[in-house]
Amino acid sequence: MSETSQFELQNVGTGPDPLSLDRVGADHDFVLLLFQRDYHCTNCRSQVQAMAAHYGEFTDRNTEVVSVVPEPAERLRGWQTEYDLPYPLCADPDKRVSEAFDQPVRFGVLGALSDFLGRMPKAVLLDCRDEPTVVYSHEGSSTWDRPELSELFGAIDEQR
Repeated sequence: MSETSQFELQNVGTGPDPLSLDRVGADHDFVLLLFQRDYHCTNCRSQVQAMAAHYGEFTDRNTEVVSVVPEPAERLRGWQTEYDLPYPLCADPDKRVSEAFDQPVRFGVLGALSDFLGRMPKAVLLDCRDEPTVVYSHEGSSTWDRPELSELFGAIDEQR
């Protein structure tokens, strides 16, 4: 994992603000990073709500969910107000953390100019019991391509 992966991002959700990987990793065995496409993405909105509905199953596995959106914090406050997420919701407006974790972008230059067109979802599970280590990753090839909850729970359980 690169040094830039040791991030600190503004958090408009539950938990400390700013939120650092060091801090959240110290309190949990695993951290599930969900890299979203953008604020307007309906599939991203559905995913954050599904994670909230099953959040207890993640905490039972000593896993913190962290949603990372390539938008300014002011915009993300709308998601937090609307969905009352029980986990961190972090703003990554300069896409520094998303790029450090190689969030896929398609359509070349056009995709790089528009998160809505080019940025694809990604899920990364980090084992934080020692140095944070990527133990699972799912790179979406479309806006709908996201891991099922059973796949995420299986990836965590496999590491326990």
